[in-house]
Amino acid sequence: MTFEKLDLIEPILNALKHEGYTKPTPIQEISIPIVLQGGDLLGCAQTGTGKTAAFAIPILQILSKNASNERTSRKIKALIVTPTRELAIQIGESFANYGRFLNLRHTVVFGGVSQQSQVNPLKMGVDILIATPGRLLDLQNQGYIKLNDLSIFVLDEADRMLDMGFIHDIKKLIKLIPAKRQSLFFSATMPESIRVLAGTILSKPDEVEVTPASTTAETVQQEMYFVDAANKKDLLIHLLQDKKIASALVFTRTKHGADKVQRFLSKAHIKTEAIHGNKSQNARQNALRNFKDGTTRVLVATDIAARGIDIDDLNLVINFEIPNIPETYVHRIGRTGRAGLDGKAVSFCDVEEHAYLRDIQKLISIQIPVVSEHPYPAENLPPEHDSNKIKRNLTKNRNKRPTIDPSKGKRRKETDKIVSKPQQPTKSNSMHEPHLAKPIKRS
Repeated sequence: MTFEKLDLIEPILNALKHEGYTKPTPIQEISIPIVLQGGDLLGCAQTGTGKTAAFAIPILQILSKNASNERTSRKIKALIVTPTRELAIQIGESFANYGRFLNLRHTVVFGGVSQQSQVNPLKMGVDILIATPGRLLDLQNQGYIKLNDLSIFVLDEADRMLDMGFIHDIKKLIKLIPAKRQSLFFSATMPESIRVLAGTILSKPDEVEVTPASTTAETVQQEMYFVDAANKKDLLIHLLQDKKIASALVFTRTKHGADKVQRFLSKAHIKTEAIHGNKSQNARQNALRNFKDGTTRVLVATDIAARGIDIDDLNLVINFEIPNIPETYVHRIGRTGRAGLDGKAVSFCDVEEHAYLRDIQKLISIQIPVVSEHPYPAENLPPEHDSNKIKRNLTKNRNKRPTIDPSKGKRRKETDKIVSKPQQPTKSNSMHEPHLAKPIKRS
């Protein structure tokens, strides 16, 4: 399948060629025709599967038919709402790239910065608006944003919207946009709460599912280091002393943890910056730009801040702290091994994180290979990884003698305990394999 077979107009095909794209990803192959036909869409897809292009390309084609030559007469026809500033900026860049040869205007609005630079493009007129919920409603209340002429509405990363407490903002927004519209709804997971929300937005949608959040790309080599919490700092510095590591993305669970890691790495003369929700927008964008161009070797991030990080040649992700939500692990390591390239994901696990690790391995159906030869081994290992405990159990079972059952007057053997060997890692489906995307149904 090529983009030419999707009935795309020449300006968009030329833009895609300019970007070096020749074949659509699974979600693009299925979603683009649905959107071009005007249908509502419910998509279950992770970041990294190409879903931005899956809605941006057909939106650009639909709106290009009625594009106005006068900027001041432009009215917002398409609205894309996303939870974070980084994602909003990234989506805006995608619209700029795919629509470079079209007479369409777009702008991006988000909080954390002065609104004036965002208000000016709105006054001049735009066809497409990409926004985070808070700033969108704020500017709408001030009269700078009018949604009366909206014809296409996209809600992106819906599960993250709920996690971040945006549900009330979304409900307010739904009341402000026209009831007659085309709606596209994307979420990395599809629990019942998300389906209920989708039911208030969509009308008889087609459903598309791509690479469930329980799978990891086989292009990513995964490794687990058992280490005591107090030694994580030294282990991280030890690993990053390898000059072959050109860049690394390090994850922490908290903003405070990200700043702490950034400080001790900088003291170790490792060029490091951190991004999280407490950083200003300019600081976050500068840090991300420095990381992309190689000025900064290590970027430390929390999960929310990392949602907008899209770097194809990132070859190492380090989980300094194991996430307490299993699906988050999949999202994190999905930052590497993208676009068919190889990647590596290393995780540090202390004794308090053993339960998190078990949940992750249950979700992905893989036992992550353990690196035992390193300078800072943990004192306490999970039973399934403690070789000394396994040996003791085997010896204990071998030395057990048969016992007499007095009631039956004959011998019976105690049932030997089965000691399982660690399961070898198995290959999981890559998120880029075409057969993983399938239309589910029309409601």
